[in-house]
Amino acid sequence: MVIEKGATTKIGSVVNKFDSQVKSKAAAKRIEKVKSLMKKKDKDRLIEHALLKHYNAEELKPYQAELIKLQNHLERTGKKLIILFEGRDASGKGGTIRRVTRYMNEKRYRTVALGKPSNDQKTELHMKRYIEQFPRAGEIVLFDRSWYNRAMVEPVMGFCTQKQYQRFMRKVVLYEQNFLGDNGKTILLKLYYSVSKDEQARRFERRKNDPLRQWKLSEVDLQAQELWDDFTEKKYQLLRKTHTKNTPWYIVRSDDKHLARLETIKLILNLVKYVGRARKLNYQPDPDIIISGDKEMKLMRKERKKYGKFLS
Repeated sequence: MVIEKGATTKIGSVVNKFDSQVKSKAAAKRIEKVKSLMKKKDKDRLIEHALLKHYNAEELKPYQAELIKLQNHLERTGKKLIILFEGRDASGKGGTIRRVTRYMNEKRYRTVALGKPSNDQKTELHMKRYIEQFPRAGEIVLFDRSWYNRAMVEPVMGFCTQKQYQRFMRKVVLYEQNFLGDNGKTILLKLYYSVSKDEQARRFERRKNDPLRQWKLSEVDLQAQELWDDFTEKKYQLLRKTHTKNTPWYIVRSDDKHLARLETIKLILNLVKYVGRARKLNYQPDPDIIISGDKEMKLMRKERKKYGKFLS
């Protein structure tokens, strides 16, 4: 990420404050030990990384404060918010959810990440177990993958039949219209995180080599690069058949994790009007990061015409 003009001054003040606040002898000792073990280039790289991480976190905070106001508004008005986070593995869905919810009132939101359906659930309507997780009045539910598993992962990996896939694609918009037909009390936001093939490969490699991230590797992860074209085709069909005026998709370019998180929060804040919005903030999503579903389809069709296949 490119640090904005004036950020260097901010970072300098942060460093000064940090130096003055290291009062713990144990903490100071650990810092000195790390410094002594590192080469100068490594130190510079570590400092740059730490400062950038801090700056990114600080940039998010004013918008995260606005999310609390939005949350309060939903509670006062009894509205319900459902946010779907879809996309390829390692596209940044989980990290974005954590930034969105970090300072929220945890009593008024839930993150839902359902595992494989049980044998009983396999005999029921596909949507049923997701509907059971829908928000109560004044609540936000964030789905880390949703009923759209049946439009992407399941057909590509062979977890559902072609007949089940086709039925879902015919019915899903109708289902969504039904639960949105409650006089505007329920709000649905559908987000698709779009990561490039090279960036996905880099993130997978990091997962393999980092013991703190190895748990994230899944059966789908291990085949995602080989099945890239299959997932891309399903992405196009997803947009073509389920992007509507009332239930639109928004594509989030997520190679830059920080920008994807920031612009996602802006998009959420634009869903409803609420009291006390800070006027000094820029709430306009970056058009290079947030792409409408219909625009993404046009871009994909251009790719297919030029290269003979979809790329993104």
